[in-house]
Amino acid sequence: MNTILKFTLPLIFITAAIAGWQFFSAEDEVSAEGSLISILSEVPDEAYARATIPNDIEFPRDLGPHEDYQVEWWYYTGILEAENGNIFGYQLTFFRSSLTPPDETAVFDNQWRTNQAYQVHFTITDVANNQFYPHEKVSRGTVGLAGAQAEPYRVWVENWFAEETPNGTVRLYAESEDVMLDIELTETMPPVLHGDRGLSVKGDGFGNASYYYSLIHQQSKGTVRVGEERYEVNGLSWKDHEYSTSALSPSSTGWDWFSIHLDDGSALMFFEIRDKDGGINPYSSGSLIAQDGSVIRLAPEDWSVQVTDEWQSDLTSSVYPVGWEIELPDYDIDISGQAFINNQELNVSTTYWEGAVSWQGSKNGAPINGRGYVEMTGR
Repeated sequence: MNTILKFTLPLIFITAAIAGWQFFSAEDEVSAEGSLISILSEVPDEAYARATIPNDIEFPRDLGPHEDYQVEWWYYTGILEAENGNIFGYQLTFFRSSLTPPDETAVFDNQWRTNQAYQVHFTITDVANNQFYPHEKVSRGTVGLAGAQAEPYRVWVENWFAEETPNGTVRLYAESEDVMLDIELTETMPPVLHGDRGLSVKGDGFGNASYYYSLIHQQSKGTVRVGEERYEVNGLSWKDHEYSTSALSPSSTGWDWFSIHLDDGSALMFFEIRDKDGGINPYSSGSLIAQDGSVIRLAPEDWSVQVTDEWQSDLTSSVYPVGWEIELPDYDIDISGQAFINNQELNVSTTYWEGAVSWQGSKNGAPINGRGYVEMTGR
């Protein structure tokens, strides 16, 4: 799930960094999923800030970075449709990691030295051609190579960015040789605060939590390029922003995260942390968001998930669910999902499945459809 995966990916930087703040490349990073679980089981340094107080998120302040917390991420996903009917999923996720706790007395005698590292994952799912394109960049948070700010809002790693435009939209841009994303997002709903008014508890212990909010149902339009073909697209995007100093329980083996835009204007997000005994960690949680933006907190007993289809990766031999049945009996929701394409596995500095999914079923006895993203790791 996002809220846990985003702990792990920035922490790769900690194990990859070397003495003297010298820069490292993707080849230096840890790639084994098991090692990431091990890293997160360690107790974080007490010198970092902790998420402890509900209702402590403010805007526009908290659009920007929180360098006194150990890890942070700005996460965008969406499903876009071209005029010819072609469907494209995308992911653009920026990660920030503090390599050492904050120290106001620290003096960096070289402009290249910094204790802030950034990473970004960019993917395009080309449904019509059954193709998935994953890409990654890493950089240091200094001399303009990477960074984040609240006003005007901007987060970037080299030439890939999310930034506020003069007309109040947010532009997303990333480009590689084979694919490109250039779209603008327009907010249609107020921010969604997950957990207890933005405090999302992840486990036992002081501060084992994150601050977590989303911007959902963002109208999105712009251009997608695949190879030499360019497509004008429209659709919906979902943004998560989360920052924390937290540890994953040693008993946890992986996680599944679901975000779903429903076509009645509502939305659903929940994550399941999987334990070694096959059960679901009780700190798994979620949010059911109404059309007016009001939020109902969900606990694990509020939903059930049944896997209806699976796919095995030729590259890693990992087996991932690619079909699901989700029920929320108390809210009269019963939906079935199927991945737009099976192979949406990222094999970058770490390996996980994150991809576009189509949903259909019923809500309050009426037919309903949806689209969204699912993230799975540790399988």
